[in-house]
Amino acid sequence: MKRNDTSDALLSALSITADAVAIYSGLMLATWLRFSARIIPIINEPQPDFYKVYAIGAAFATVITILVFRNLGLYIRPQTGSFIDKIPRIGKGCLLGTLINFTLAFAVIHIADFSRIVIISSVITVGIIVALERYALYRLEWNMARHSKTRNNILILGTDASAAHLTTTLQKETMLKANIVGFMQTDITTPDPEIPADKIIGNIGTLSEFLEHTSVNQIILTNSSLGHEKIVEIILLCEQNLITFNMILDLFRVLTSSMDVQSLNDIPLLGISRWPLDYFWKRILKRGEDIIGAAVALLLSAPIIVIAAIMIKKSSPGPIFYKQERCGENGKNFNLYKLRTMQIDAEQDSGPVFTAQNDPRTTKIGALLRRTNMDELPQLWNVLKGEMSMAGPRPERPHFVEKFKTDINKYMWRHVSKPGMTGWAQVNGLRGNTSIEERIKYDLYYLENWSLTFDFKILVRTLFANKNAY
Repeated sequence: MKRNDTSDALLSALSITADAVAIYSGLMLATWLRFSARIIPIINEPQPDFYKVYAIGAAFATVITILVFRNLGLYIRPQTGSFIDKIPRIGKGCLLGTLINFTLAFAVIHIADFSRIVIISSVITVGIIVALERYALYRLEWNMARHSKTRNNILILGTDASAAHLTTTLQKETMLKANIVGFMQTDITTPDPEIPADKIIGNIGTLSEFLEHTSVNQIILTNSSLGHEKIVEIILLCEQNLITFNMILDLFRVLTSSMDVQSLNDIPLLGISRWPLDYFWKRILKRGEDIIGAAVALLLSAPIIVIAAIMIKKSSPGPIFYKQERCGENGKNFNLYKLRTMQIDAEQDSGPVFTAQNDPRTTKIGALLRRTNMDELPQLWNVLKGEMSMAGPRPERPHFVEKFKTDINKYMWRHVSKPGMTGWAQVNGLRGNTSIEERIKYDLYYLENWSLTFDFKILVRTLFANKNAY
């Protein structure tokens, strides 16, 4: 998004400075905890001037960690998304910085013998201080953006569902300071009802005339089905008026993943590159994440499951756990486990249906379990068994899979990986009786951009996600 470059540069410089102070403070705190607080007994006493040596070492380590942060894109401005979304990258930066510093400490052992305990404990001290500093800086930037009069005037070409969704996203992103000047129709279809009628200022044929008397910084095209010549014409018009041009690629027409070029003798073949989880070693990484995460989570949540089980048993007749057939990886069915939240034989009369808000079939304790996502905890056993993953597209019942795979384009692609206890669509509020088409877009985005960091981001956001949880 186009913004004031000077403002962004100053905010980036402020962030680097604040990070440097926080990282250095975290490193020196780890030193103090080791040698002054002496939480762990010291066998060999350090040299009298050890603080000076560690202060110099901390300065070098700070520079290295700042470079790691920069490589991870932590100084790109404006910031977008919530602060929670940034925690995984901050944690990754602190961990990578520590690993590099640990390696360098071994390299200079003939000059200074740095304590391994100090280096390892600095992951925690630096991580905590940087997280607090980053949150304070995030709130400062957010308030500056909120009260700033500077606006990025955006014209949206399109009045479809993508344009409506883009509008909602831009309005949520305070940091972008976006001002939508209006929408232009690109075809004769009826505009999405979420788009205000008074904001539709004409059709794409009047674009050149409109730009002559209206200040626009950015144009975003949401209808990727326009002809090639028309899109080129719009791009050239933007260049002539020094306007930033962007286009949304519809996931149902063009995937957002990177492209792969192969050569067949002298014929170049363009195709979509393999997804991350197509690679064996990345599947191994994800399975390791699942085993460790599920084992720890199951151990920590055991008391909660026991208390919930007692409450379920006392509140209504029937079993504590609920078993339901779901469609998993490669379309293979498995039994998913949940804490029972409904009356027994809840679908005896209605057949398979989505749960609705204030569903009369839900028990009182069941409603609480659903709102807090605690009814999903038994699925940790599914994860340990290898039927599910900690994060991924949510598994659906075979009845709905049979319906959706013919009604919705690319629906079955979500079954190329193990289903998840939580997913990118769910933490964005797309759960229960919500748009399946929108869910597919989020599921495909997840599969195309998978990483351990992305999984961690989803798991953290799950703790705070209760939209449409009923």
